Amino acid sequence: MPKALSAHSNISASPAFMQNLRDIAEITPLLVVLLGLFGGAVVLGVLQSFGYAPWFGINEFPTTEYYERLWLSSDFWVSLGLTLYYGFAATLIGLVLSVPLSIALSKKFKASRLFGALIRLPLMVPYTVGIALALVMLGNGGLLSRISAGLGLIDDPSQFVQILKTHWGCGIIAVYVWKQVPFMTLTLSAVLARKGEDTVEAAMVLGASSRQIFWRVTLPQIMPGIVSASLICFAFNIGAFEAPFILGGGYPDTLPVLAWRYFQDANYAFQLQGMAVVVSLALVSGVFLGAYLLGYRRWERARGRV
Repeated sequence: MPKALSAHSNISASPAFMQNLRDIAEITPLLVVLLGLFGGAVVLGVLQSFGYAPWFGINEFPTTEYYERLWLSSDFWVSLGLTLYYGFAATLIGLVLSVPLSIALSKKFKASRLFGALIRLPLMVPYTVGIALALVMLGNGGLLSRISAGLGLIDDPSQFVQILKTHWGCGIIAVYVWKQVPFMTLTLSAVLARKGEDTVEAAMVLGASSRQIFWRVTLPQIMPGIVSASLICFAFNIGAFEAPFILGGGYPDTLPVLAWRYFQDANYAFQLQGMAVVVSLALVSGVFLGAYLLGYRRWERARGRV
């Protein structure tokens, strides 16, 4: 037998090669389902946004009419700005709160178990419950307005400052932050637990202050967790529908709500317009997330980590 053929047979029969084949065989059904459902839906959505919907009696493919009508409208850009504002604001506030909470969660103290349980509690509550709590707590006529009136700060609950149903989105951002801070905190605390306390103790021995330890040791250690958690939360925030729909200020709507309104229209052509909104939002979010990852990679490369 030629040496090349013998070597090929040995590689093919090696345990590592057979294990790789088994691994591929195990994940193939999952990949088929994911690619069939998710990938097929993406392709179909893109085709609809370019005018392909024969089941609606519409077949203008390929046409850019829906994108032109959308992108040339000032309403689209206002809605896009509002969507990005809610996404960025909630993600940034969540990170600012989650970093110190994750550091505290990684420490051992008397009430650490209770603290950990309270941090995890919002994860078990659906977003719709958070929205209902925002209406009960923050709305005019809600709990805070009645407490303020009872304390004599205002004459009537209706005089309470307008928090909900405004384009400042305080209620929307509050719901996002309330739900996402536990997720970010647990993600960052897991990174800290994996890194251990050795580097922090070494910095203390060398005389570093608490501020120096945070900026030069702790923050670089948890940066991969910050990037991962913020990417997930930002992507969810700009694609969320319930909170902006219920707690938002109405026109102009965020892009997910705008797409929903198109889909609710009896004219099937508007459903294709709604699909153009969805695809446009996916493109914008992809650009922002890609730029964020690229910036992080450059930052790591500048520090000699990549």
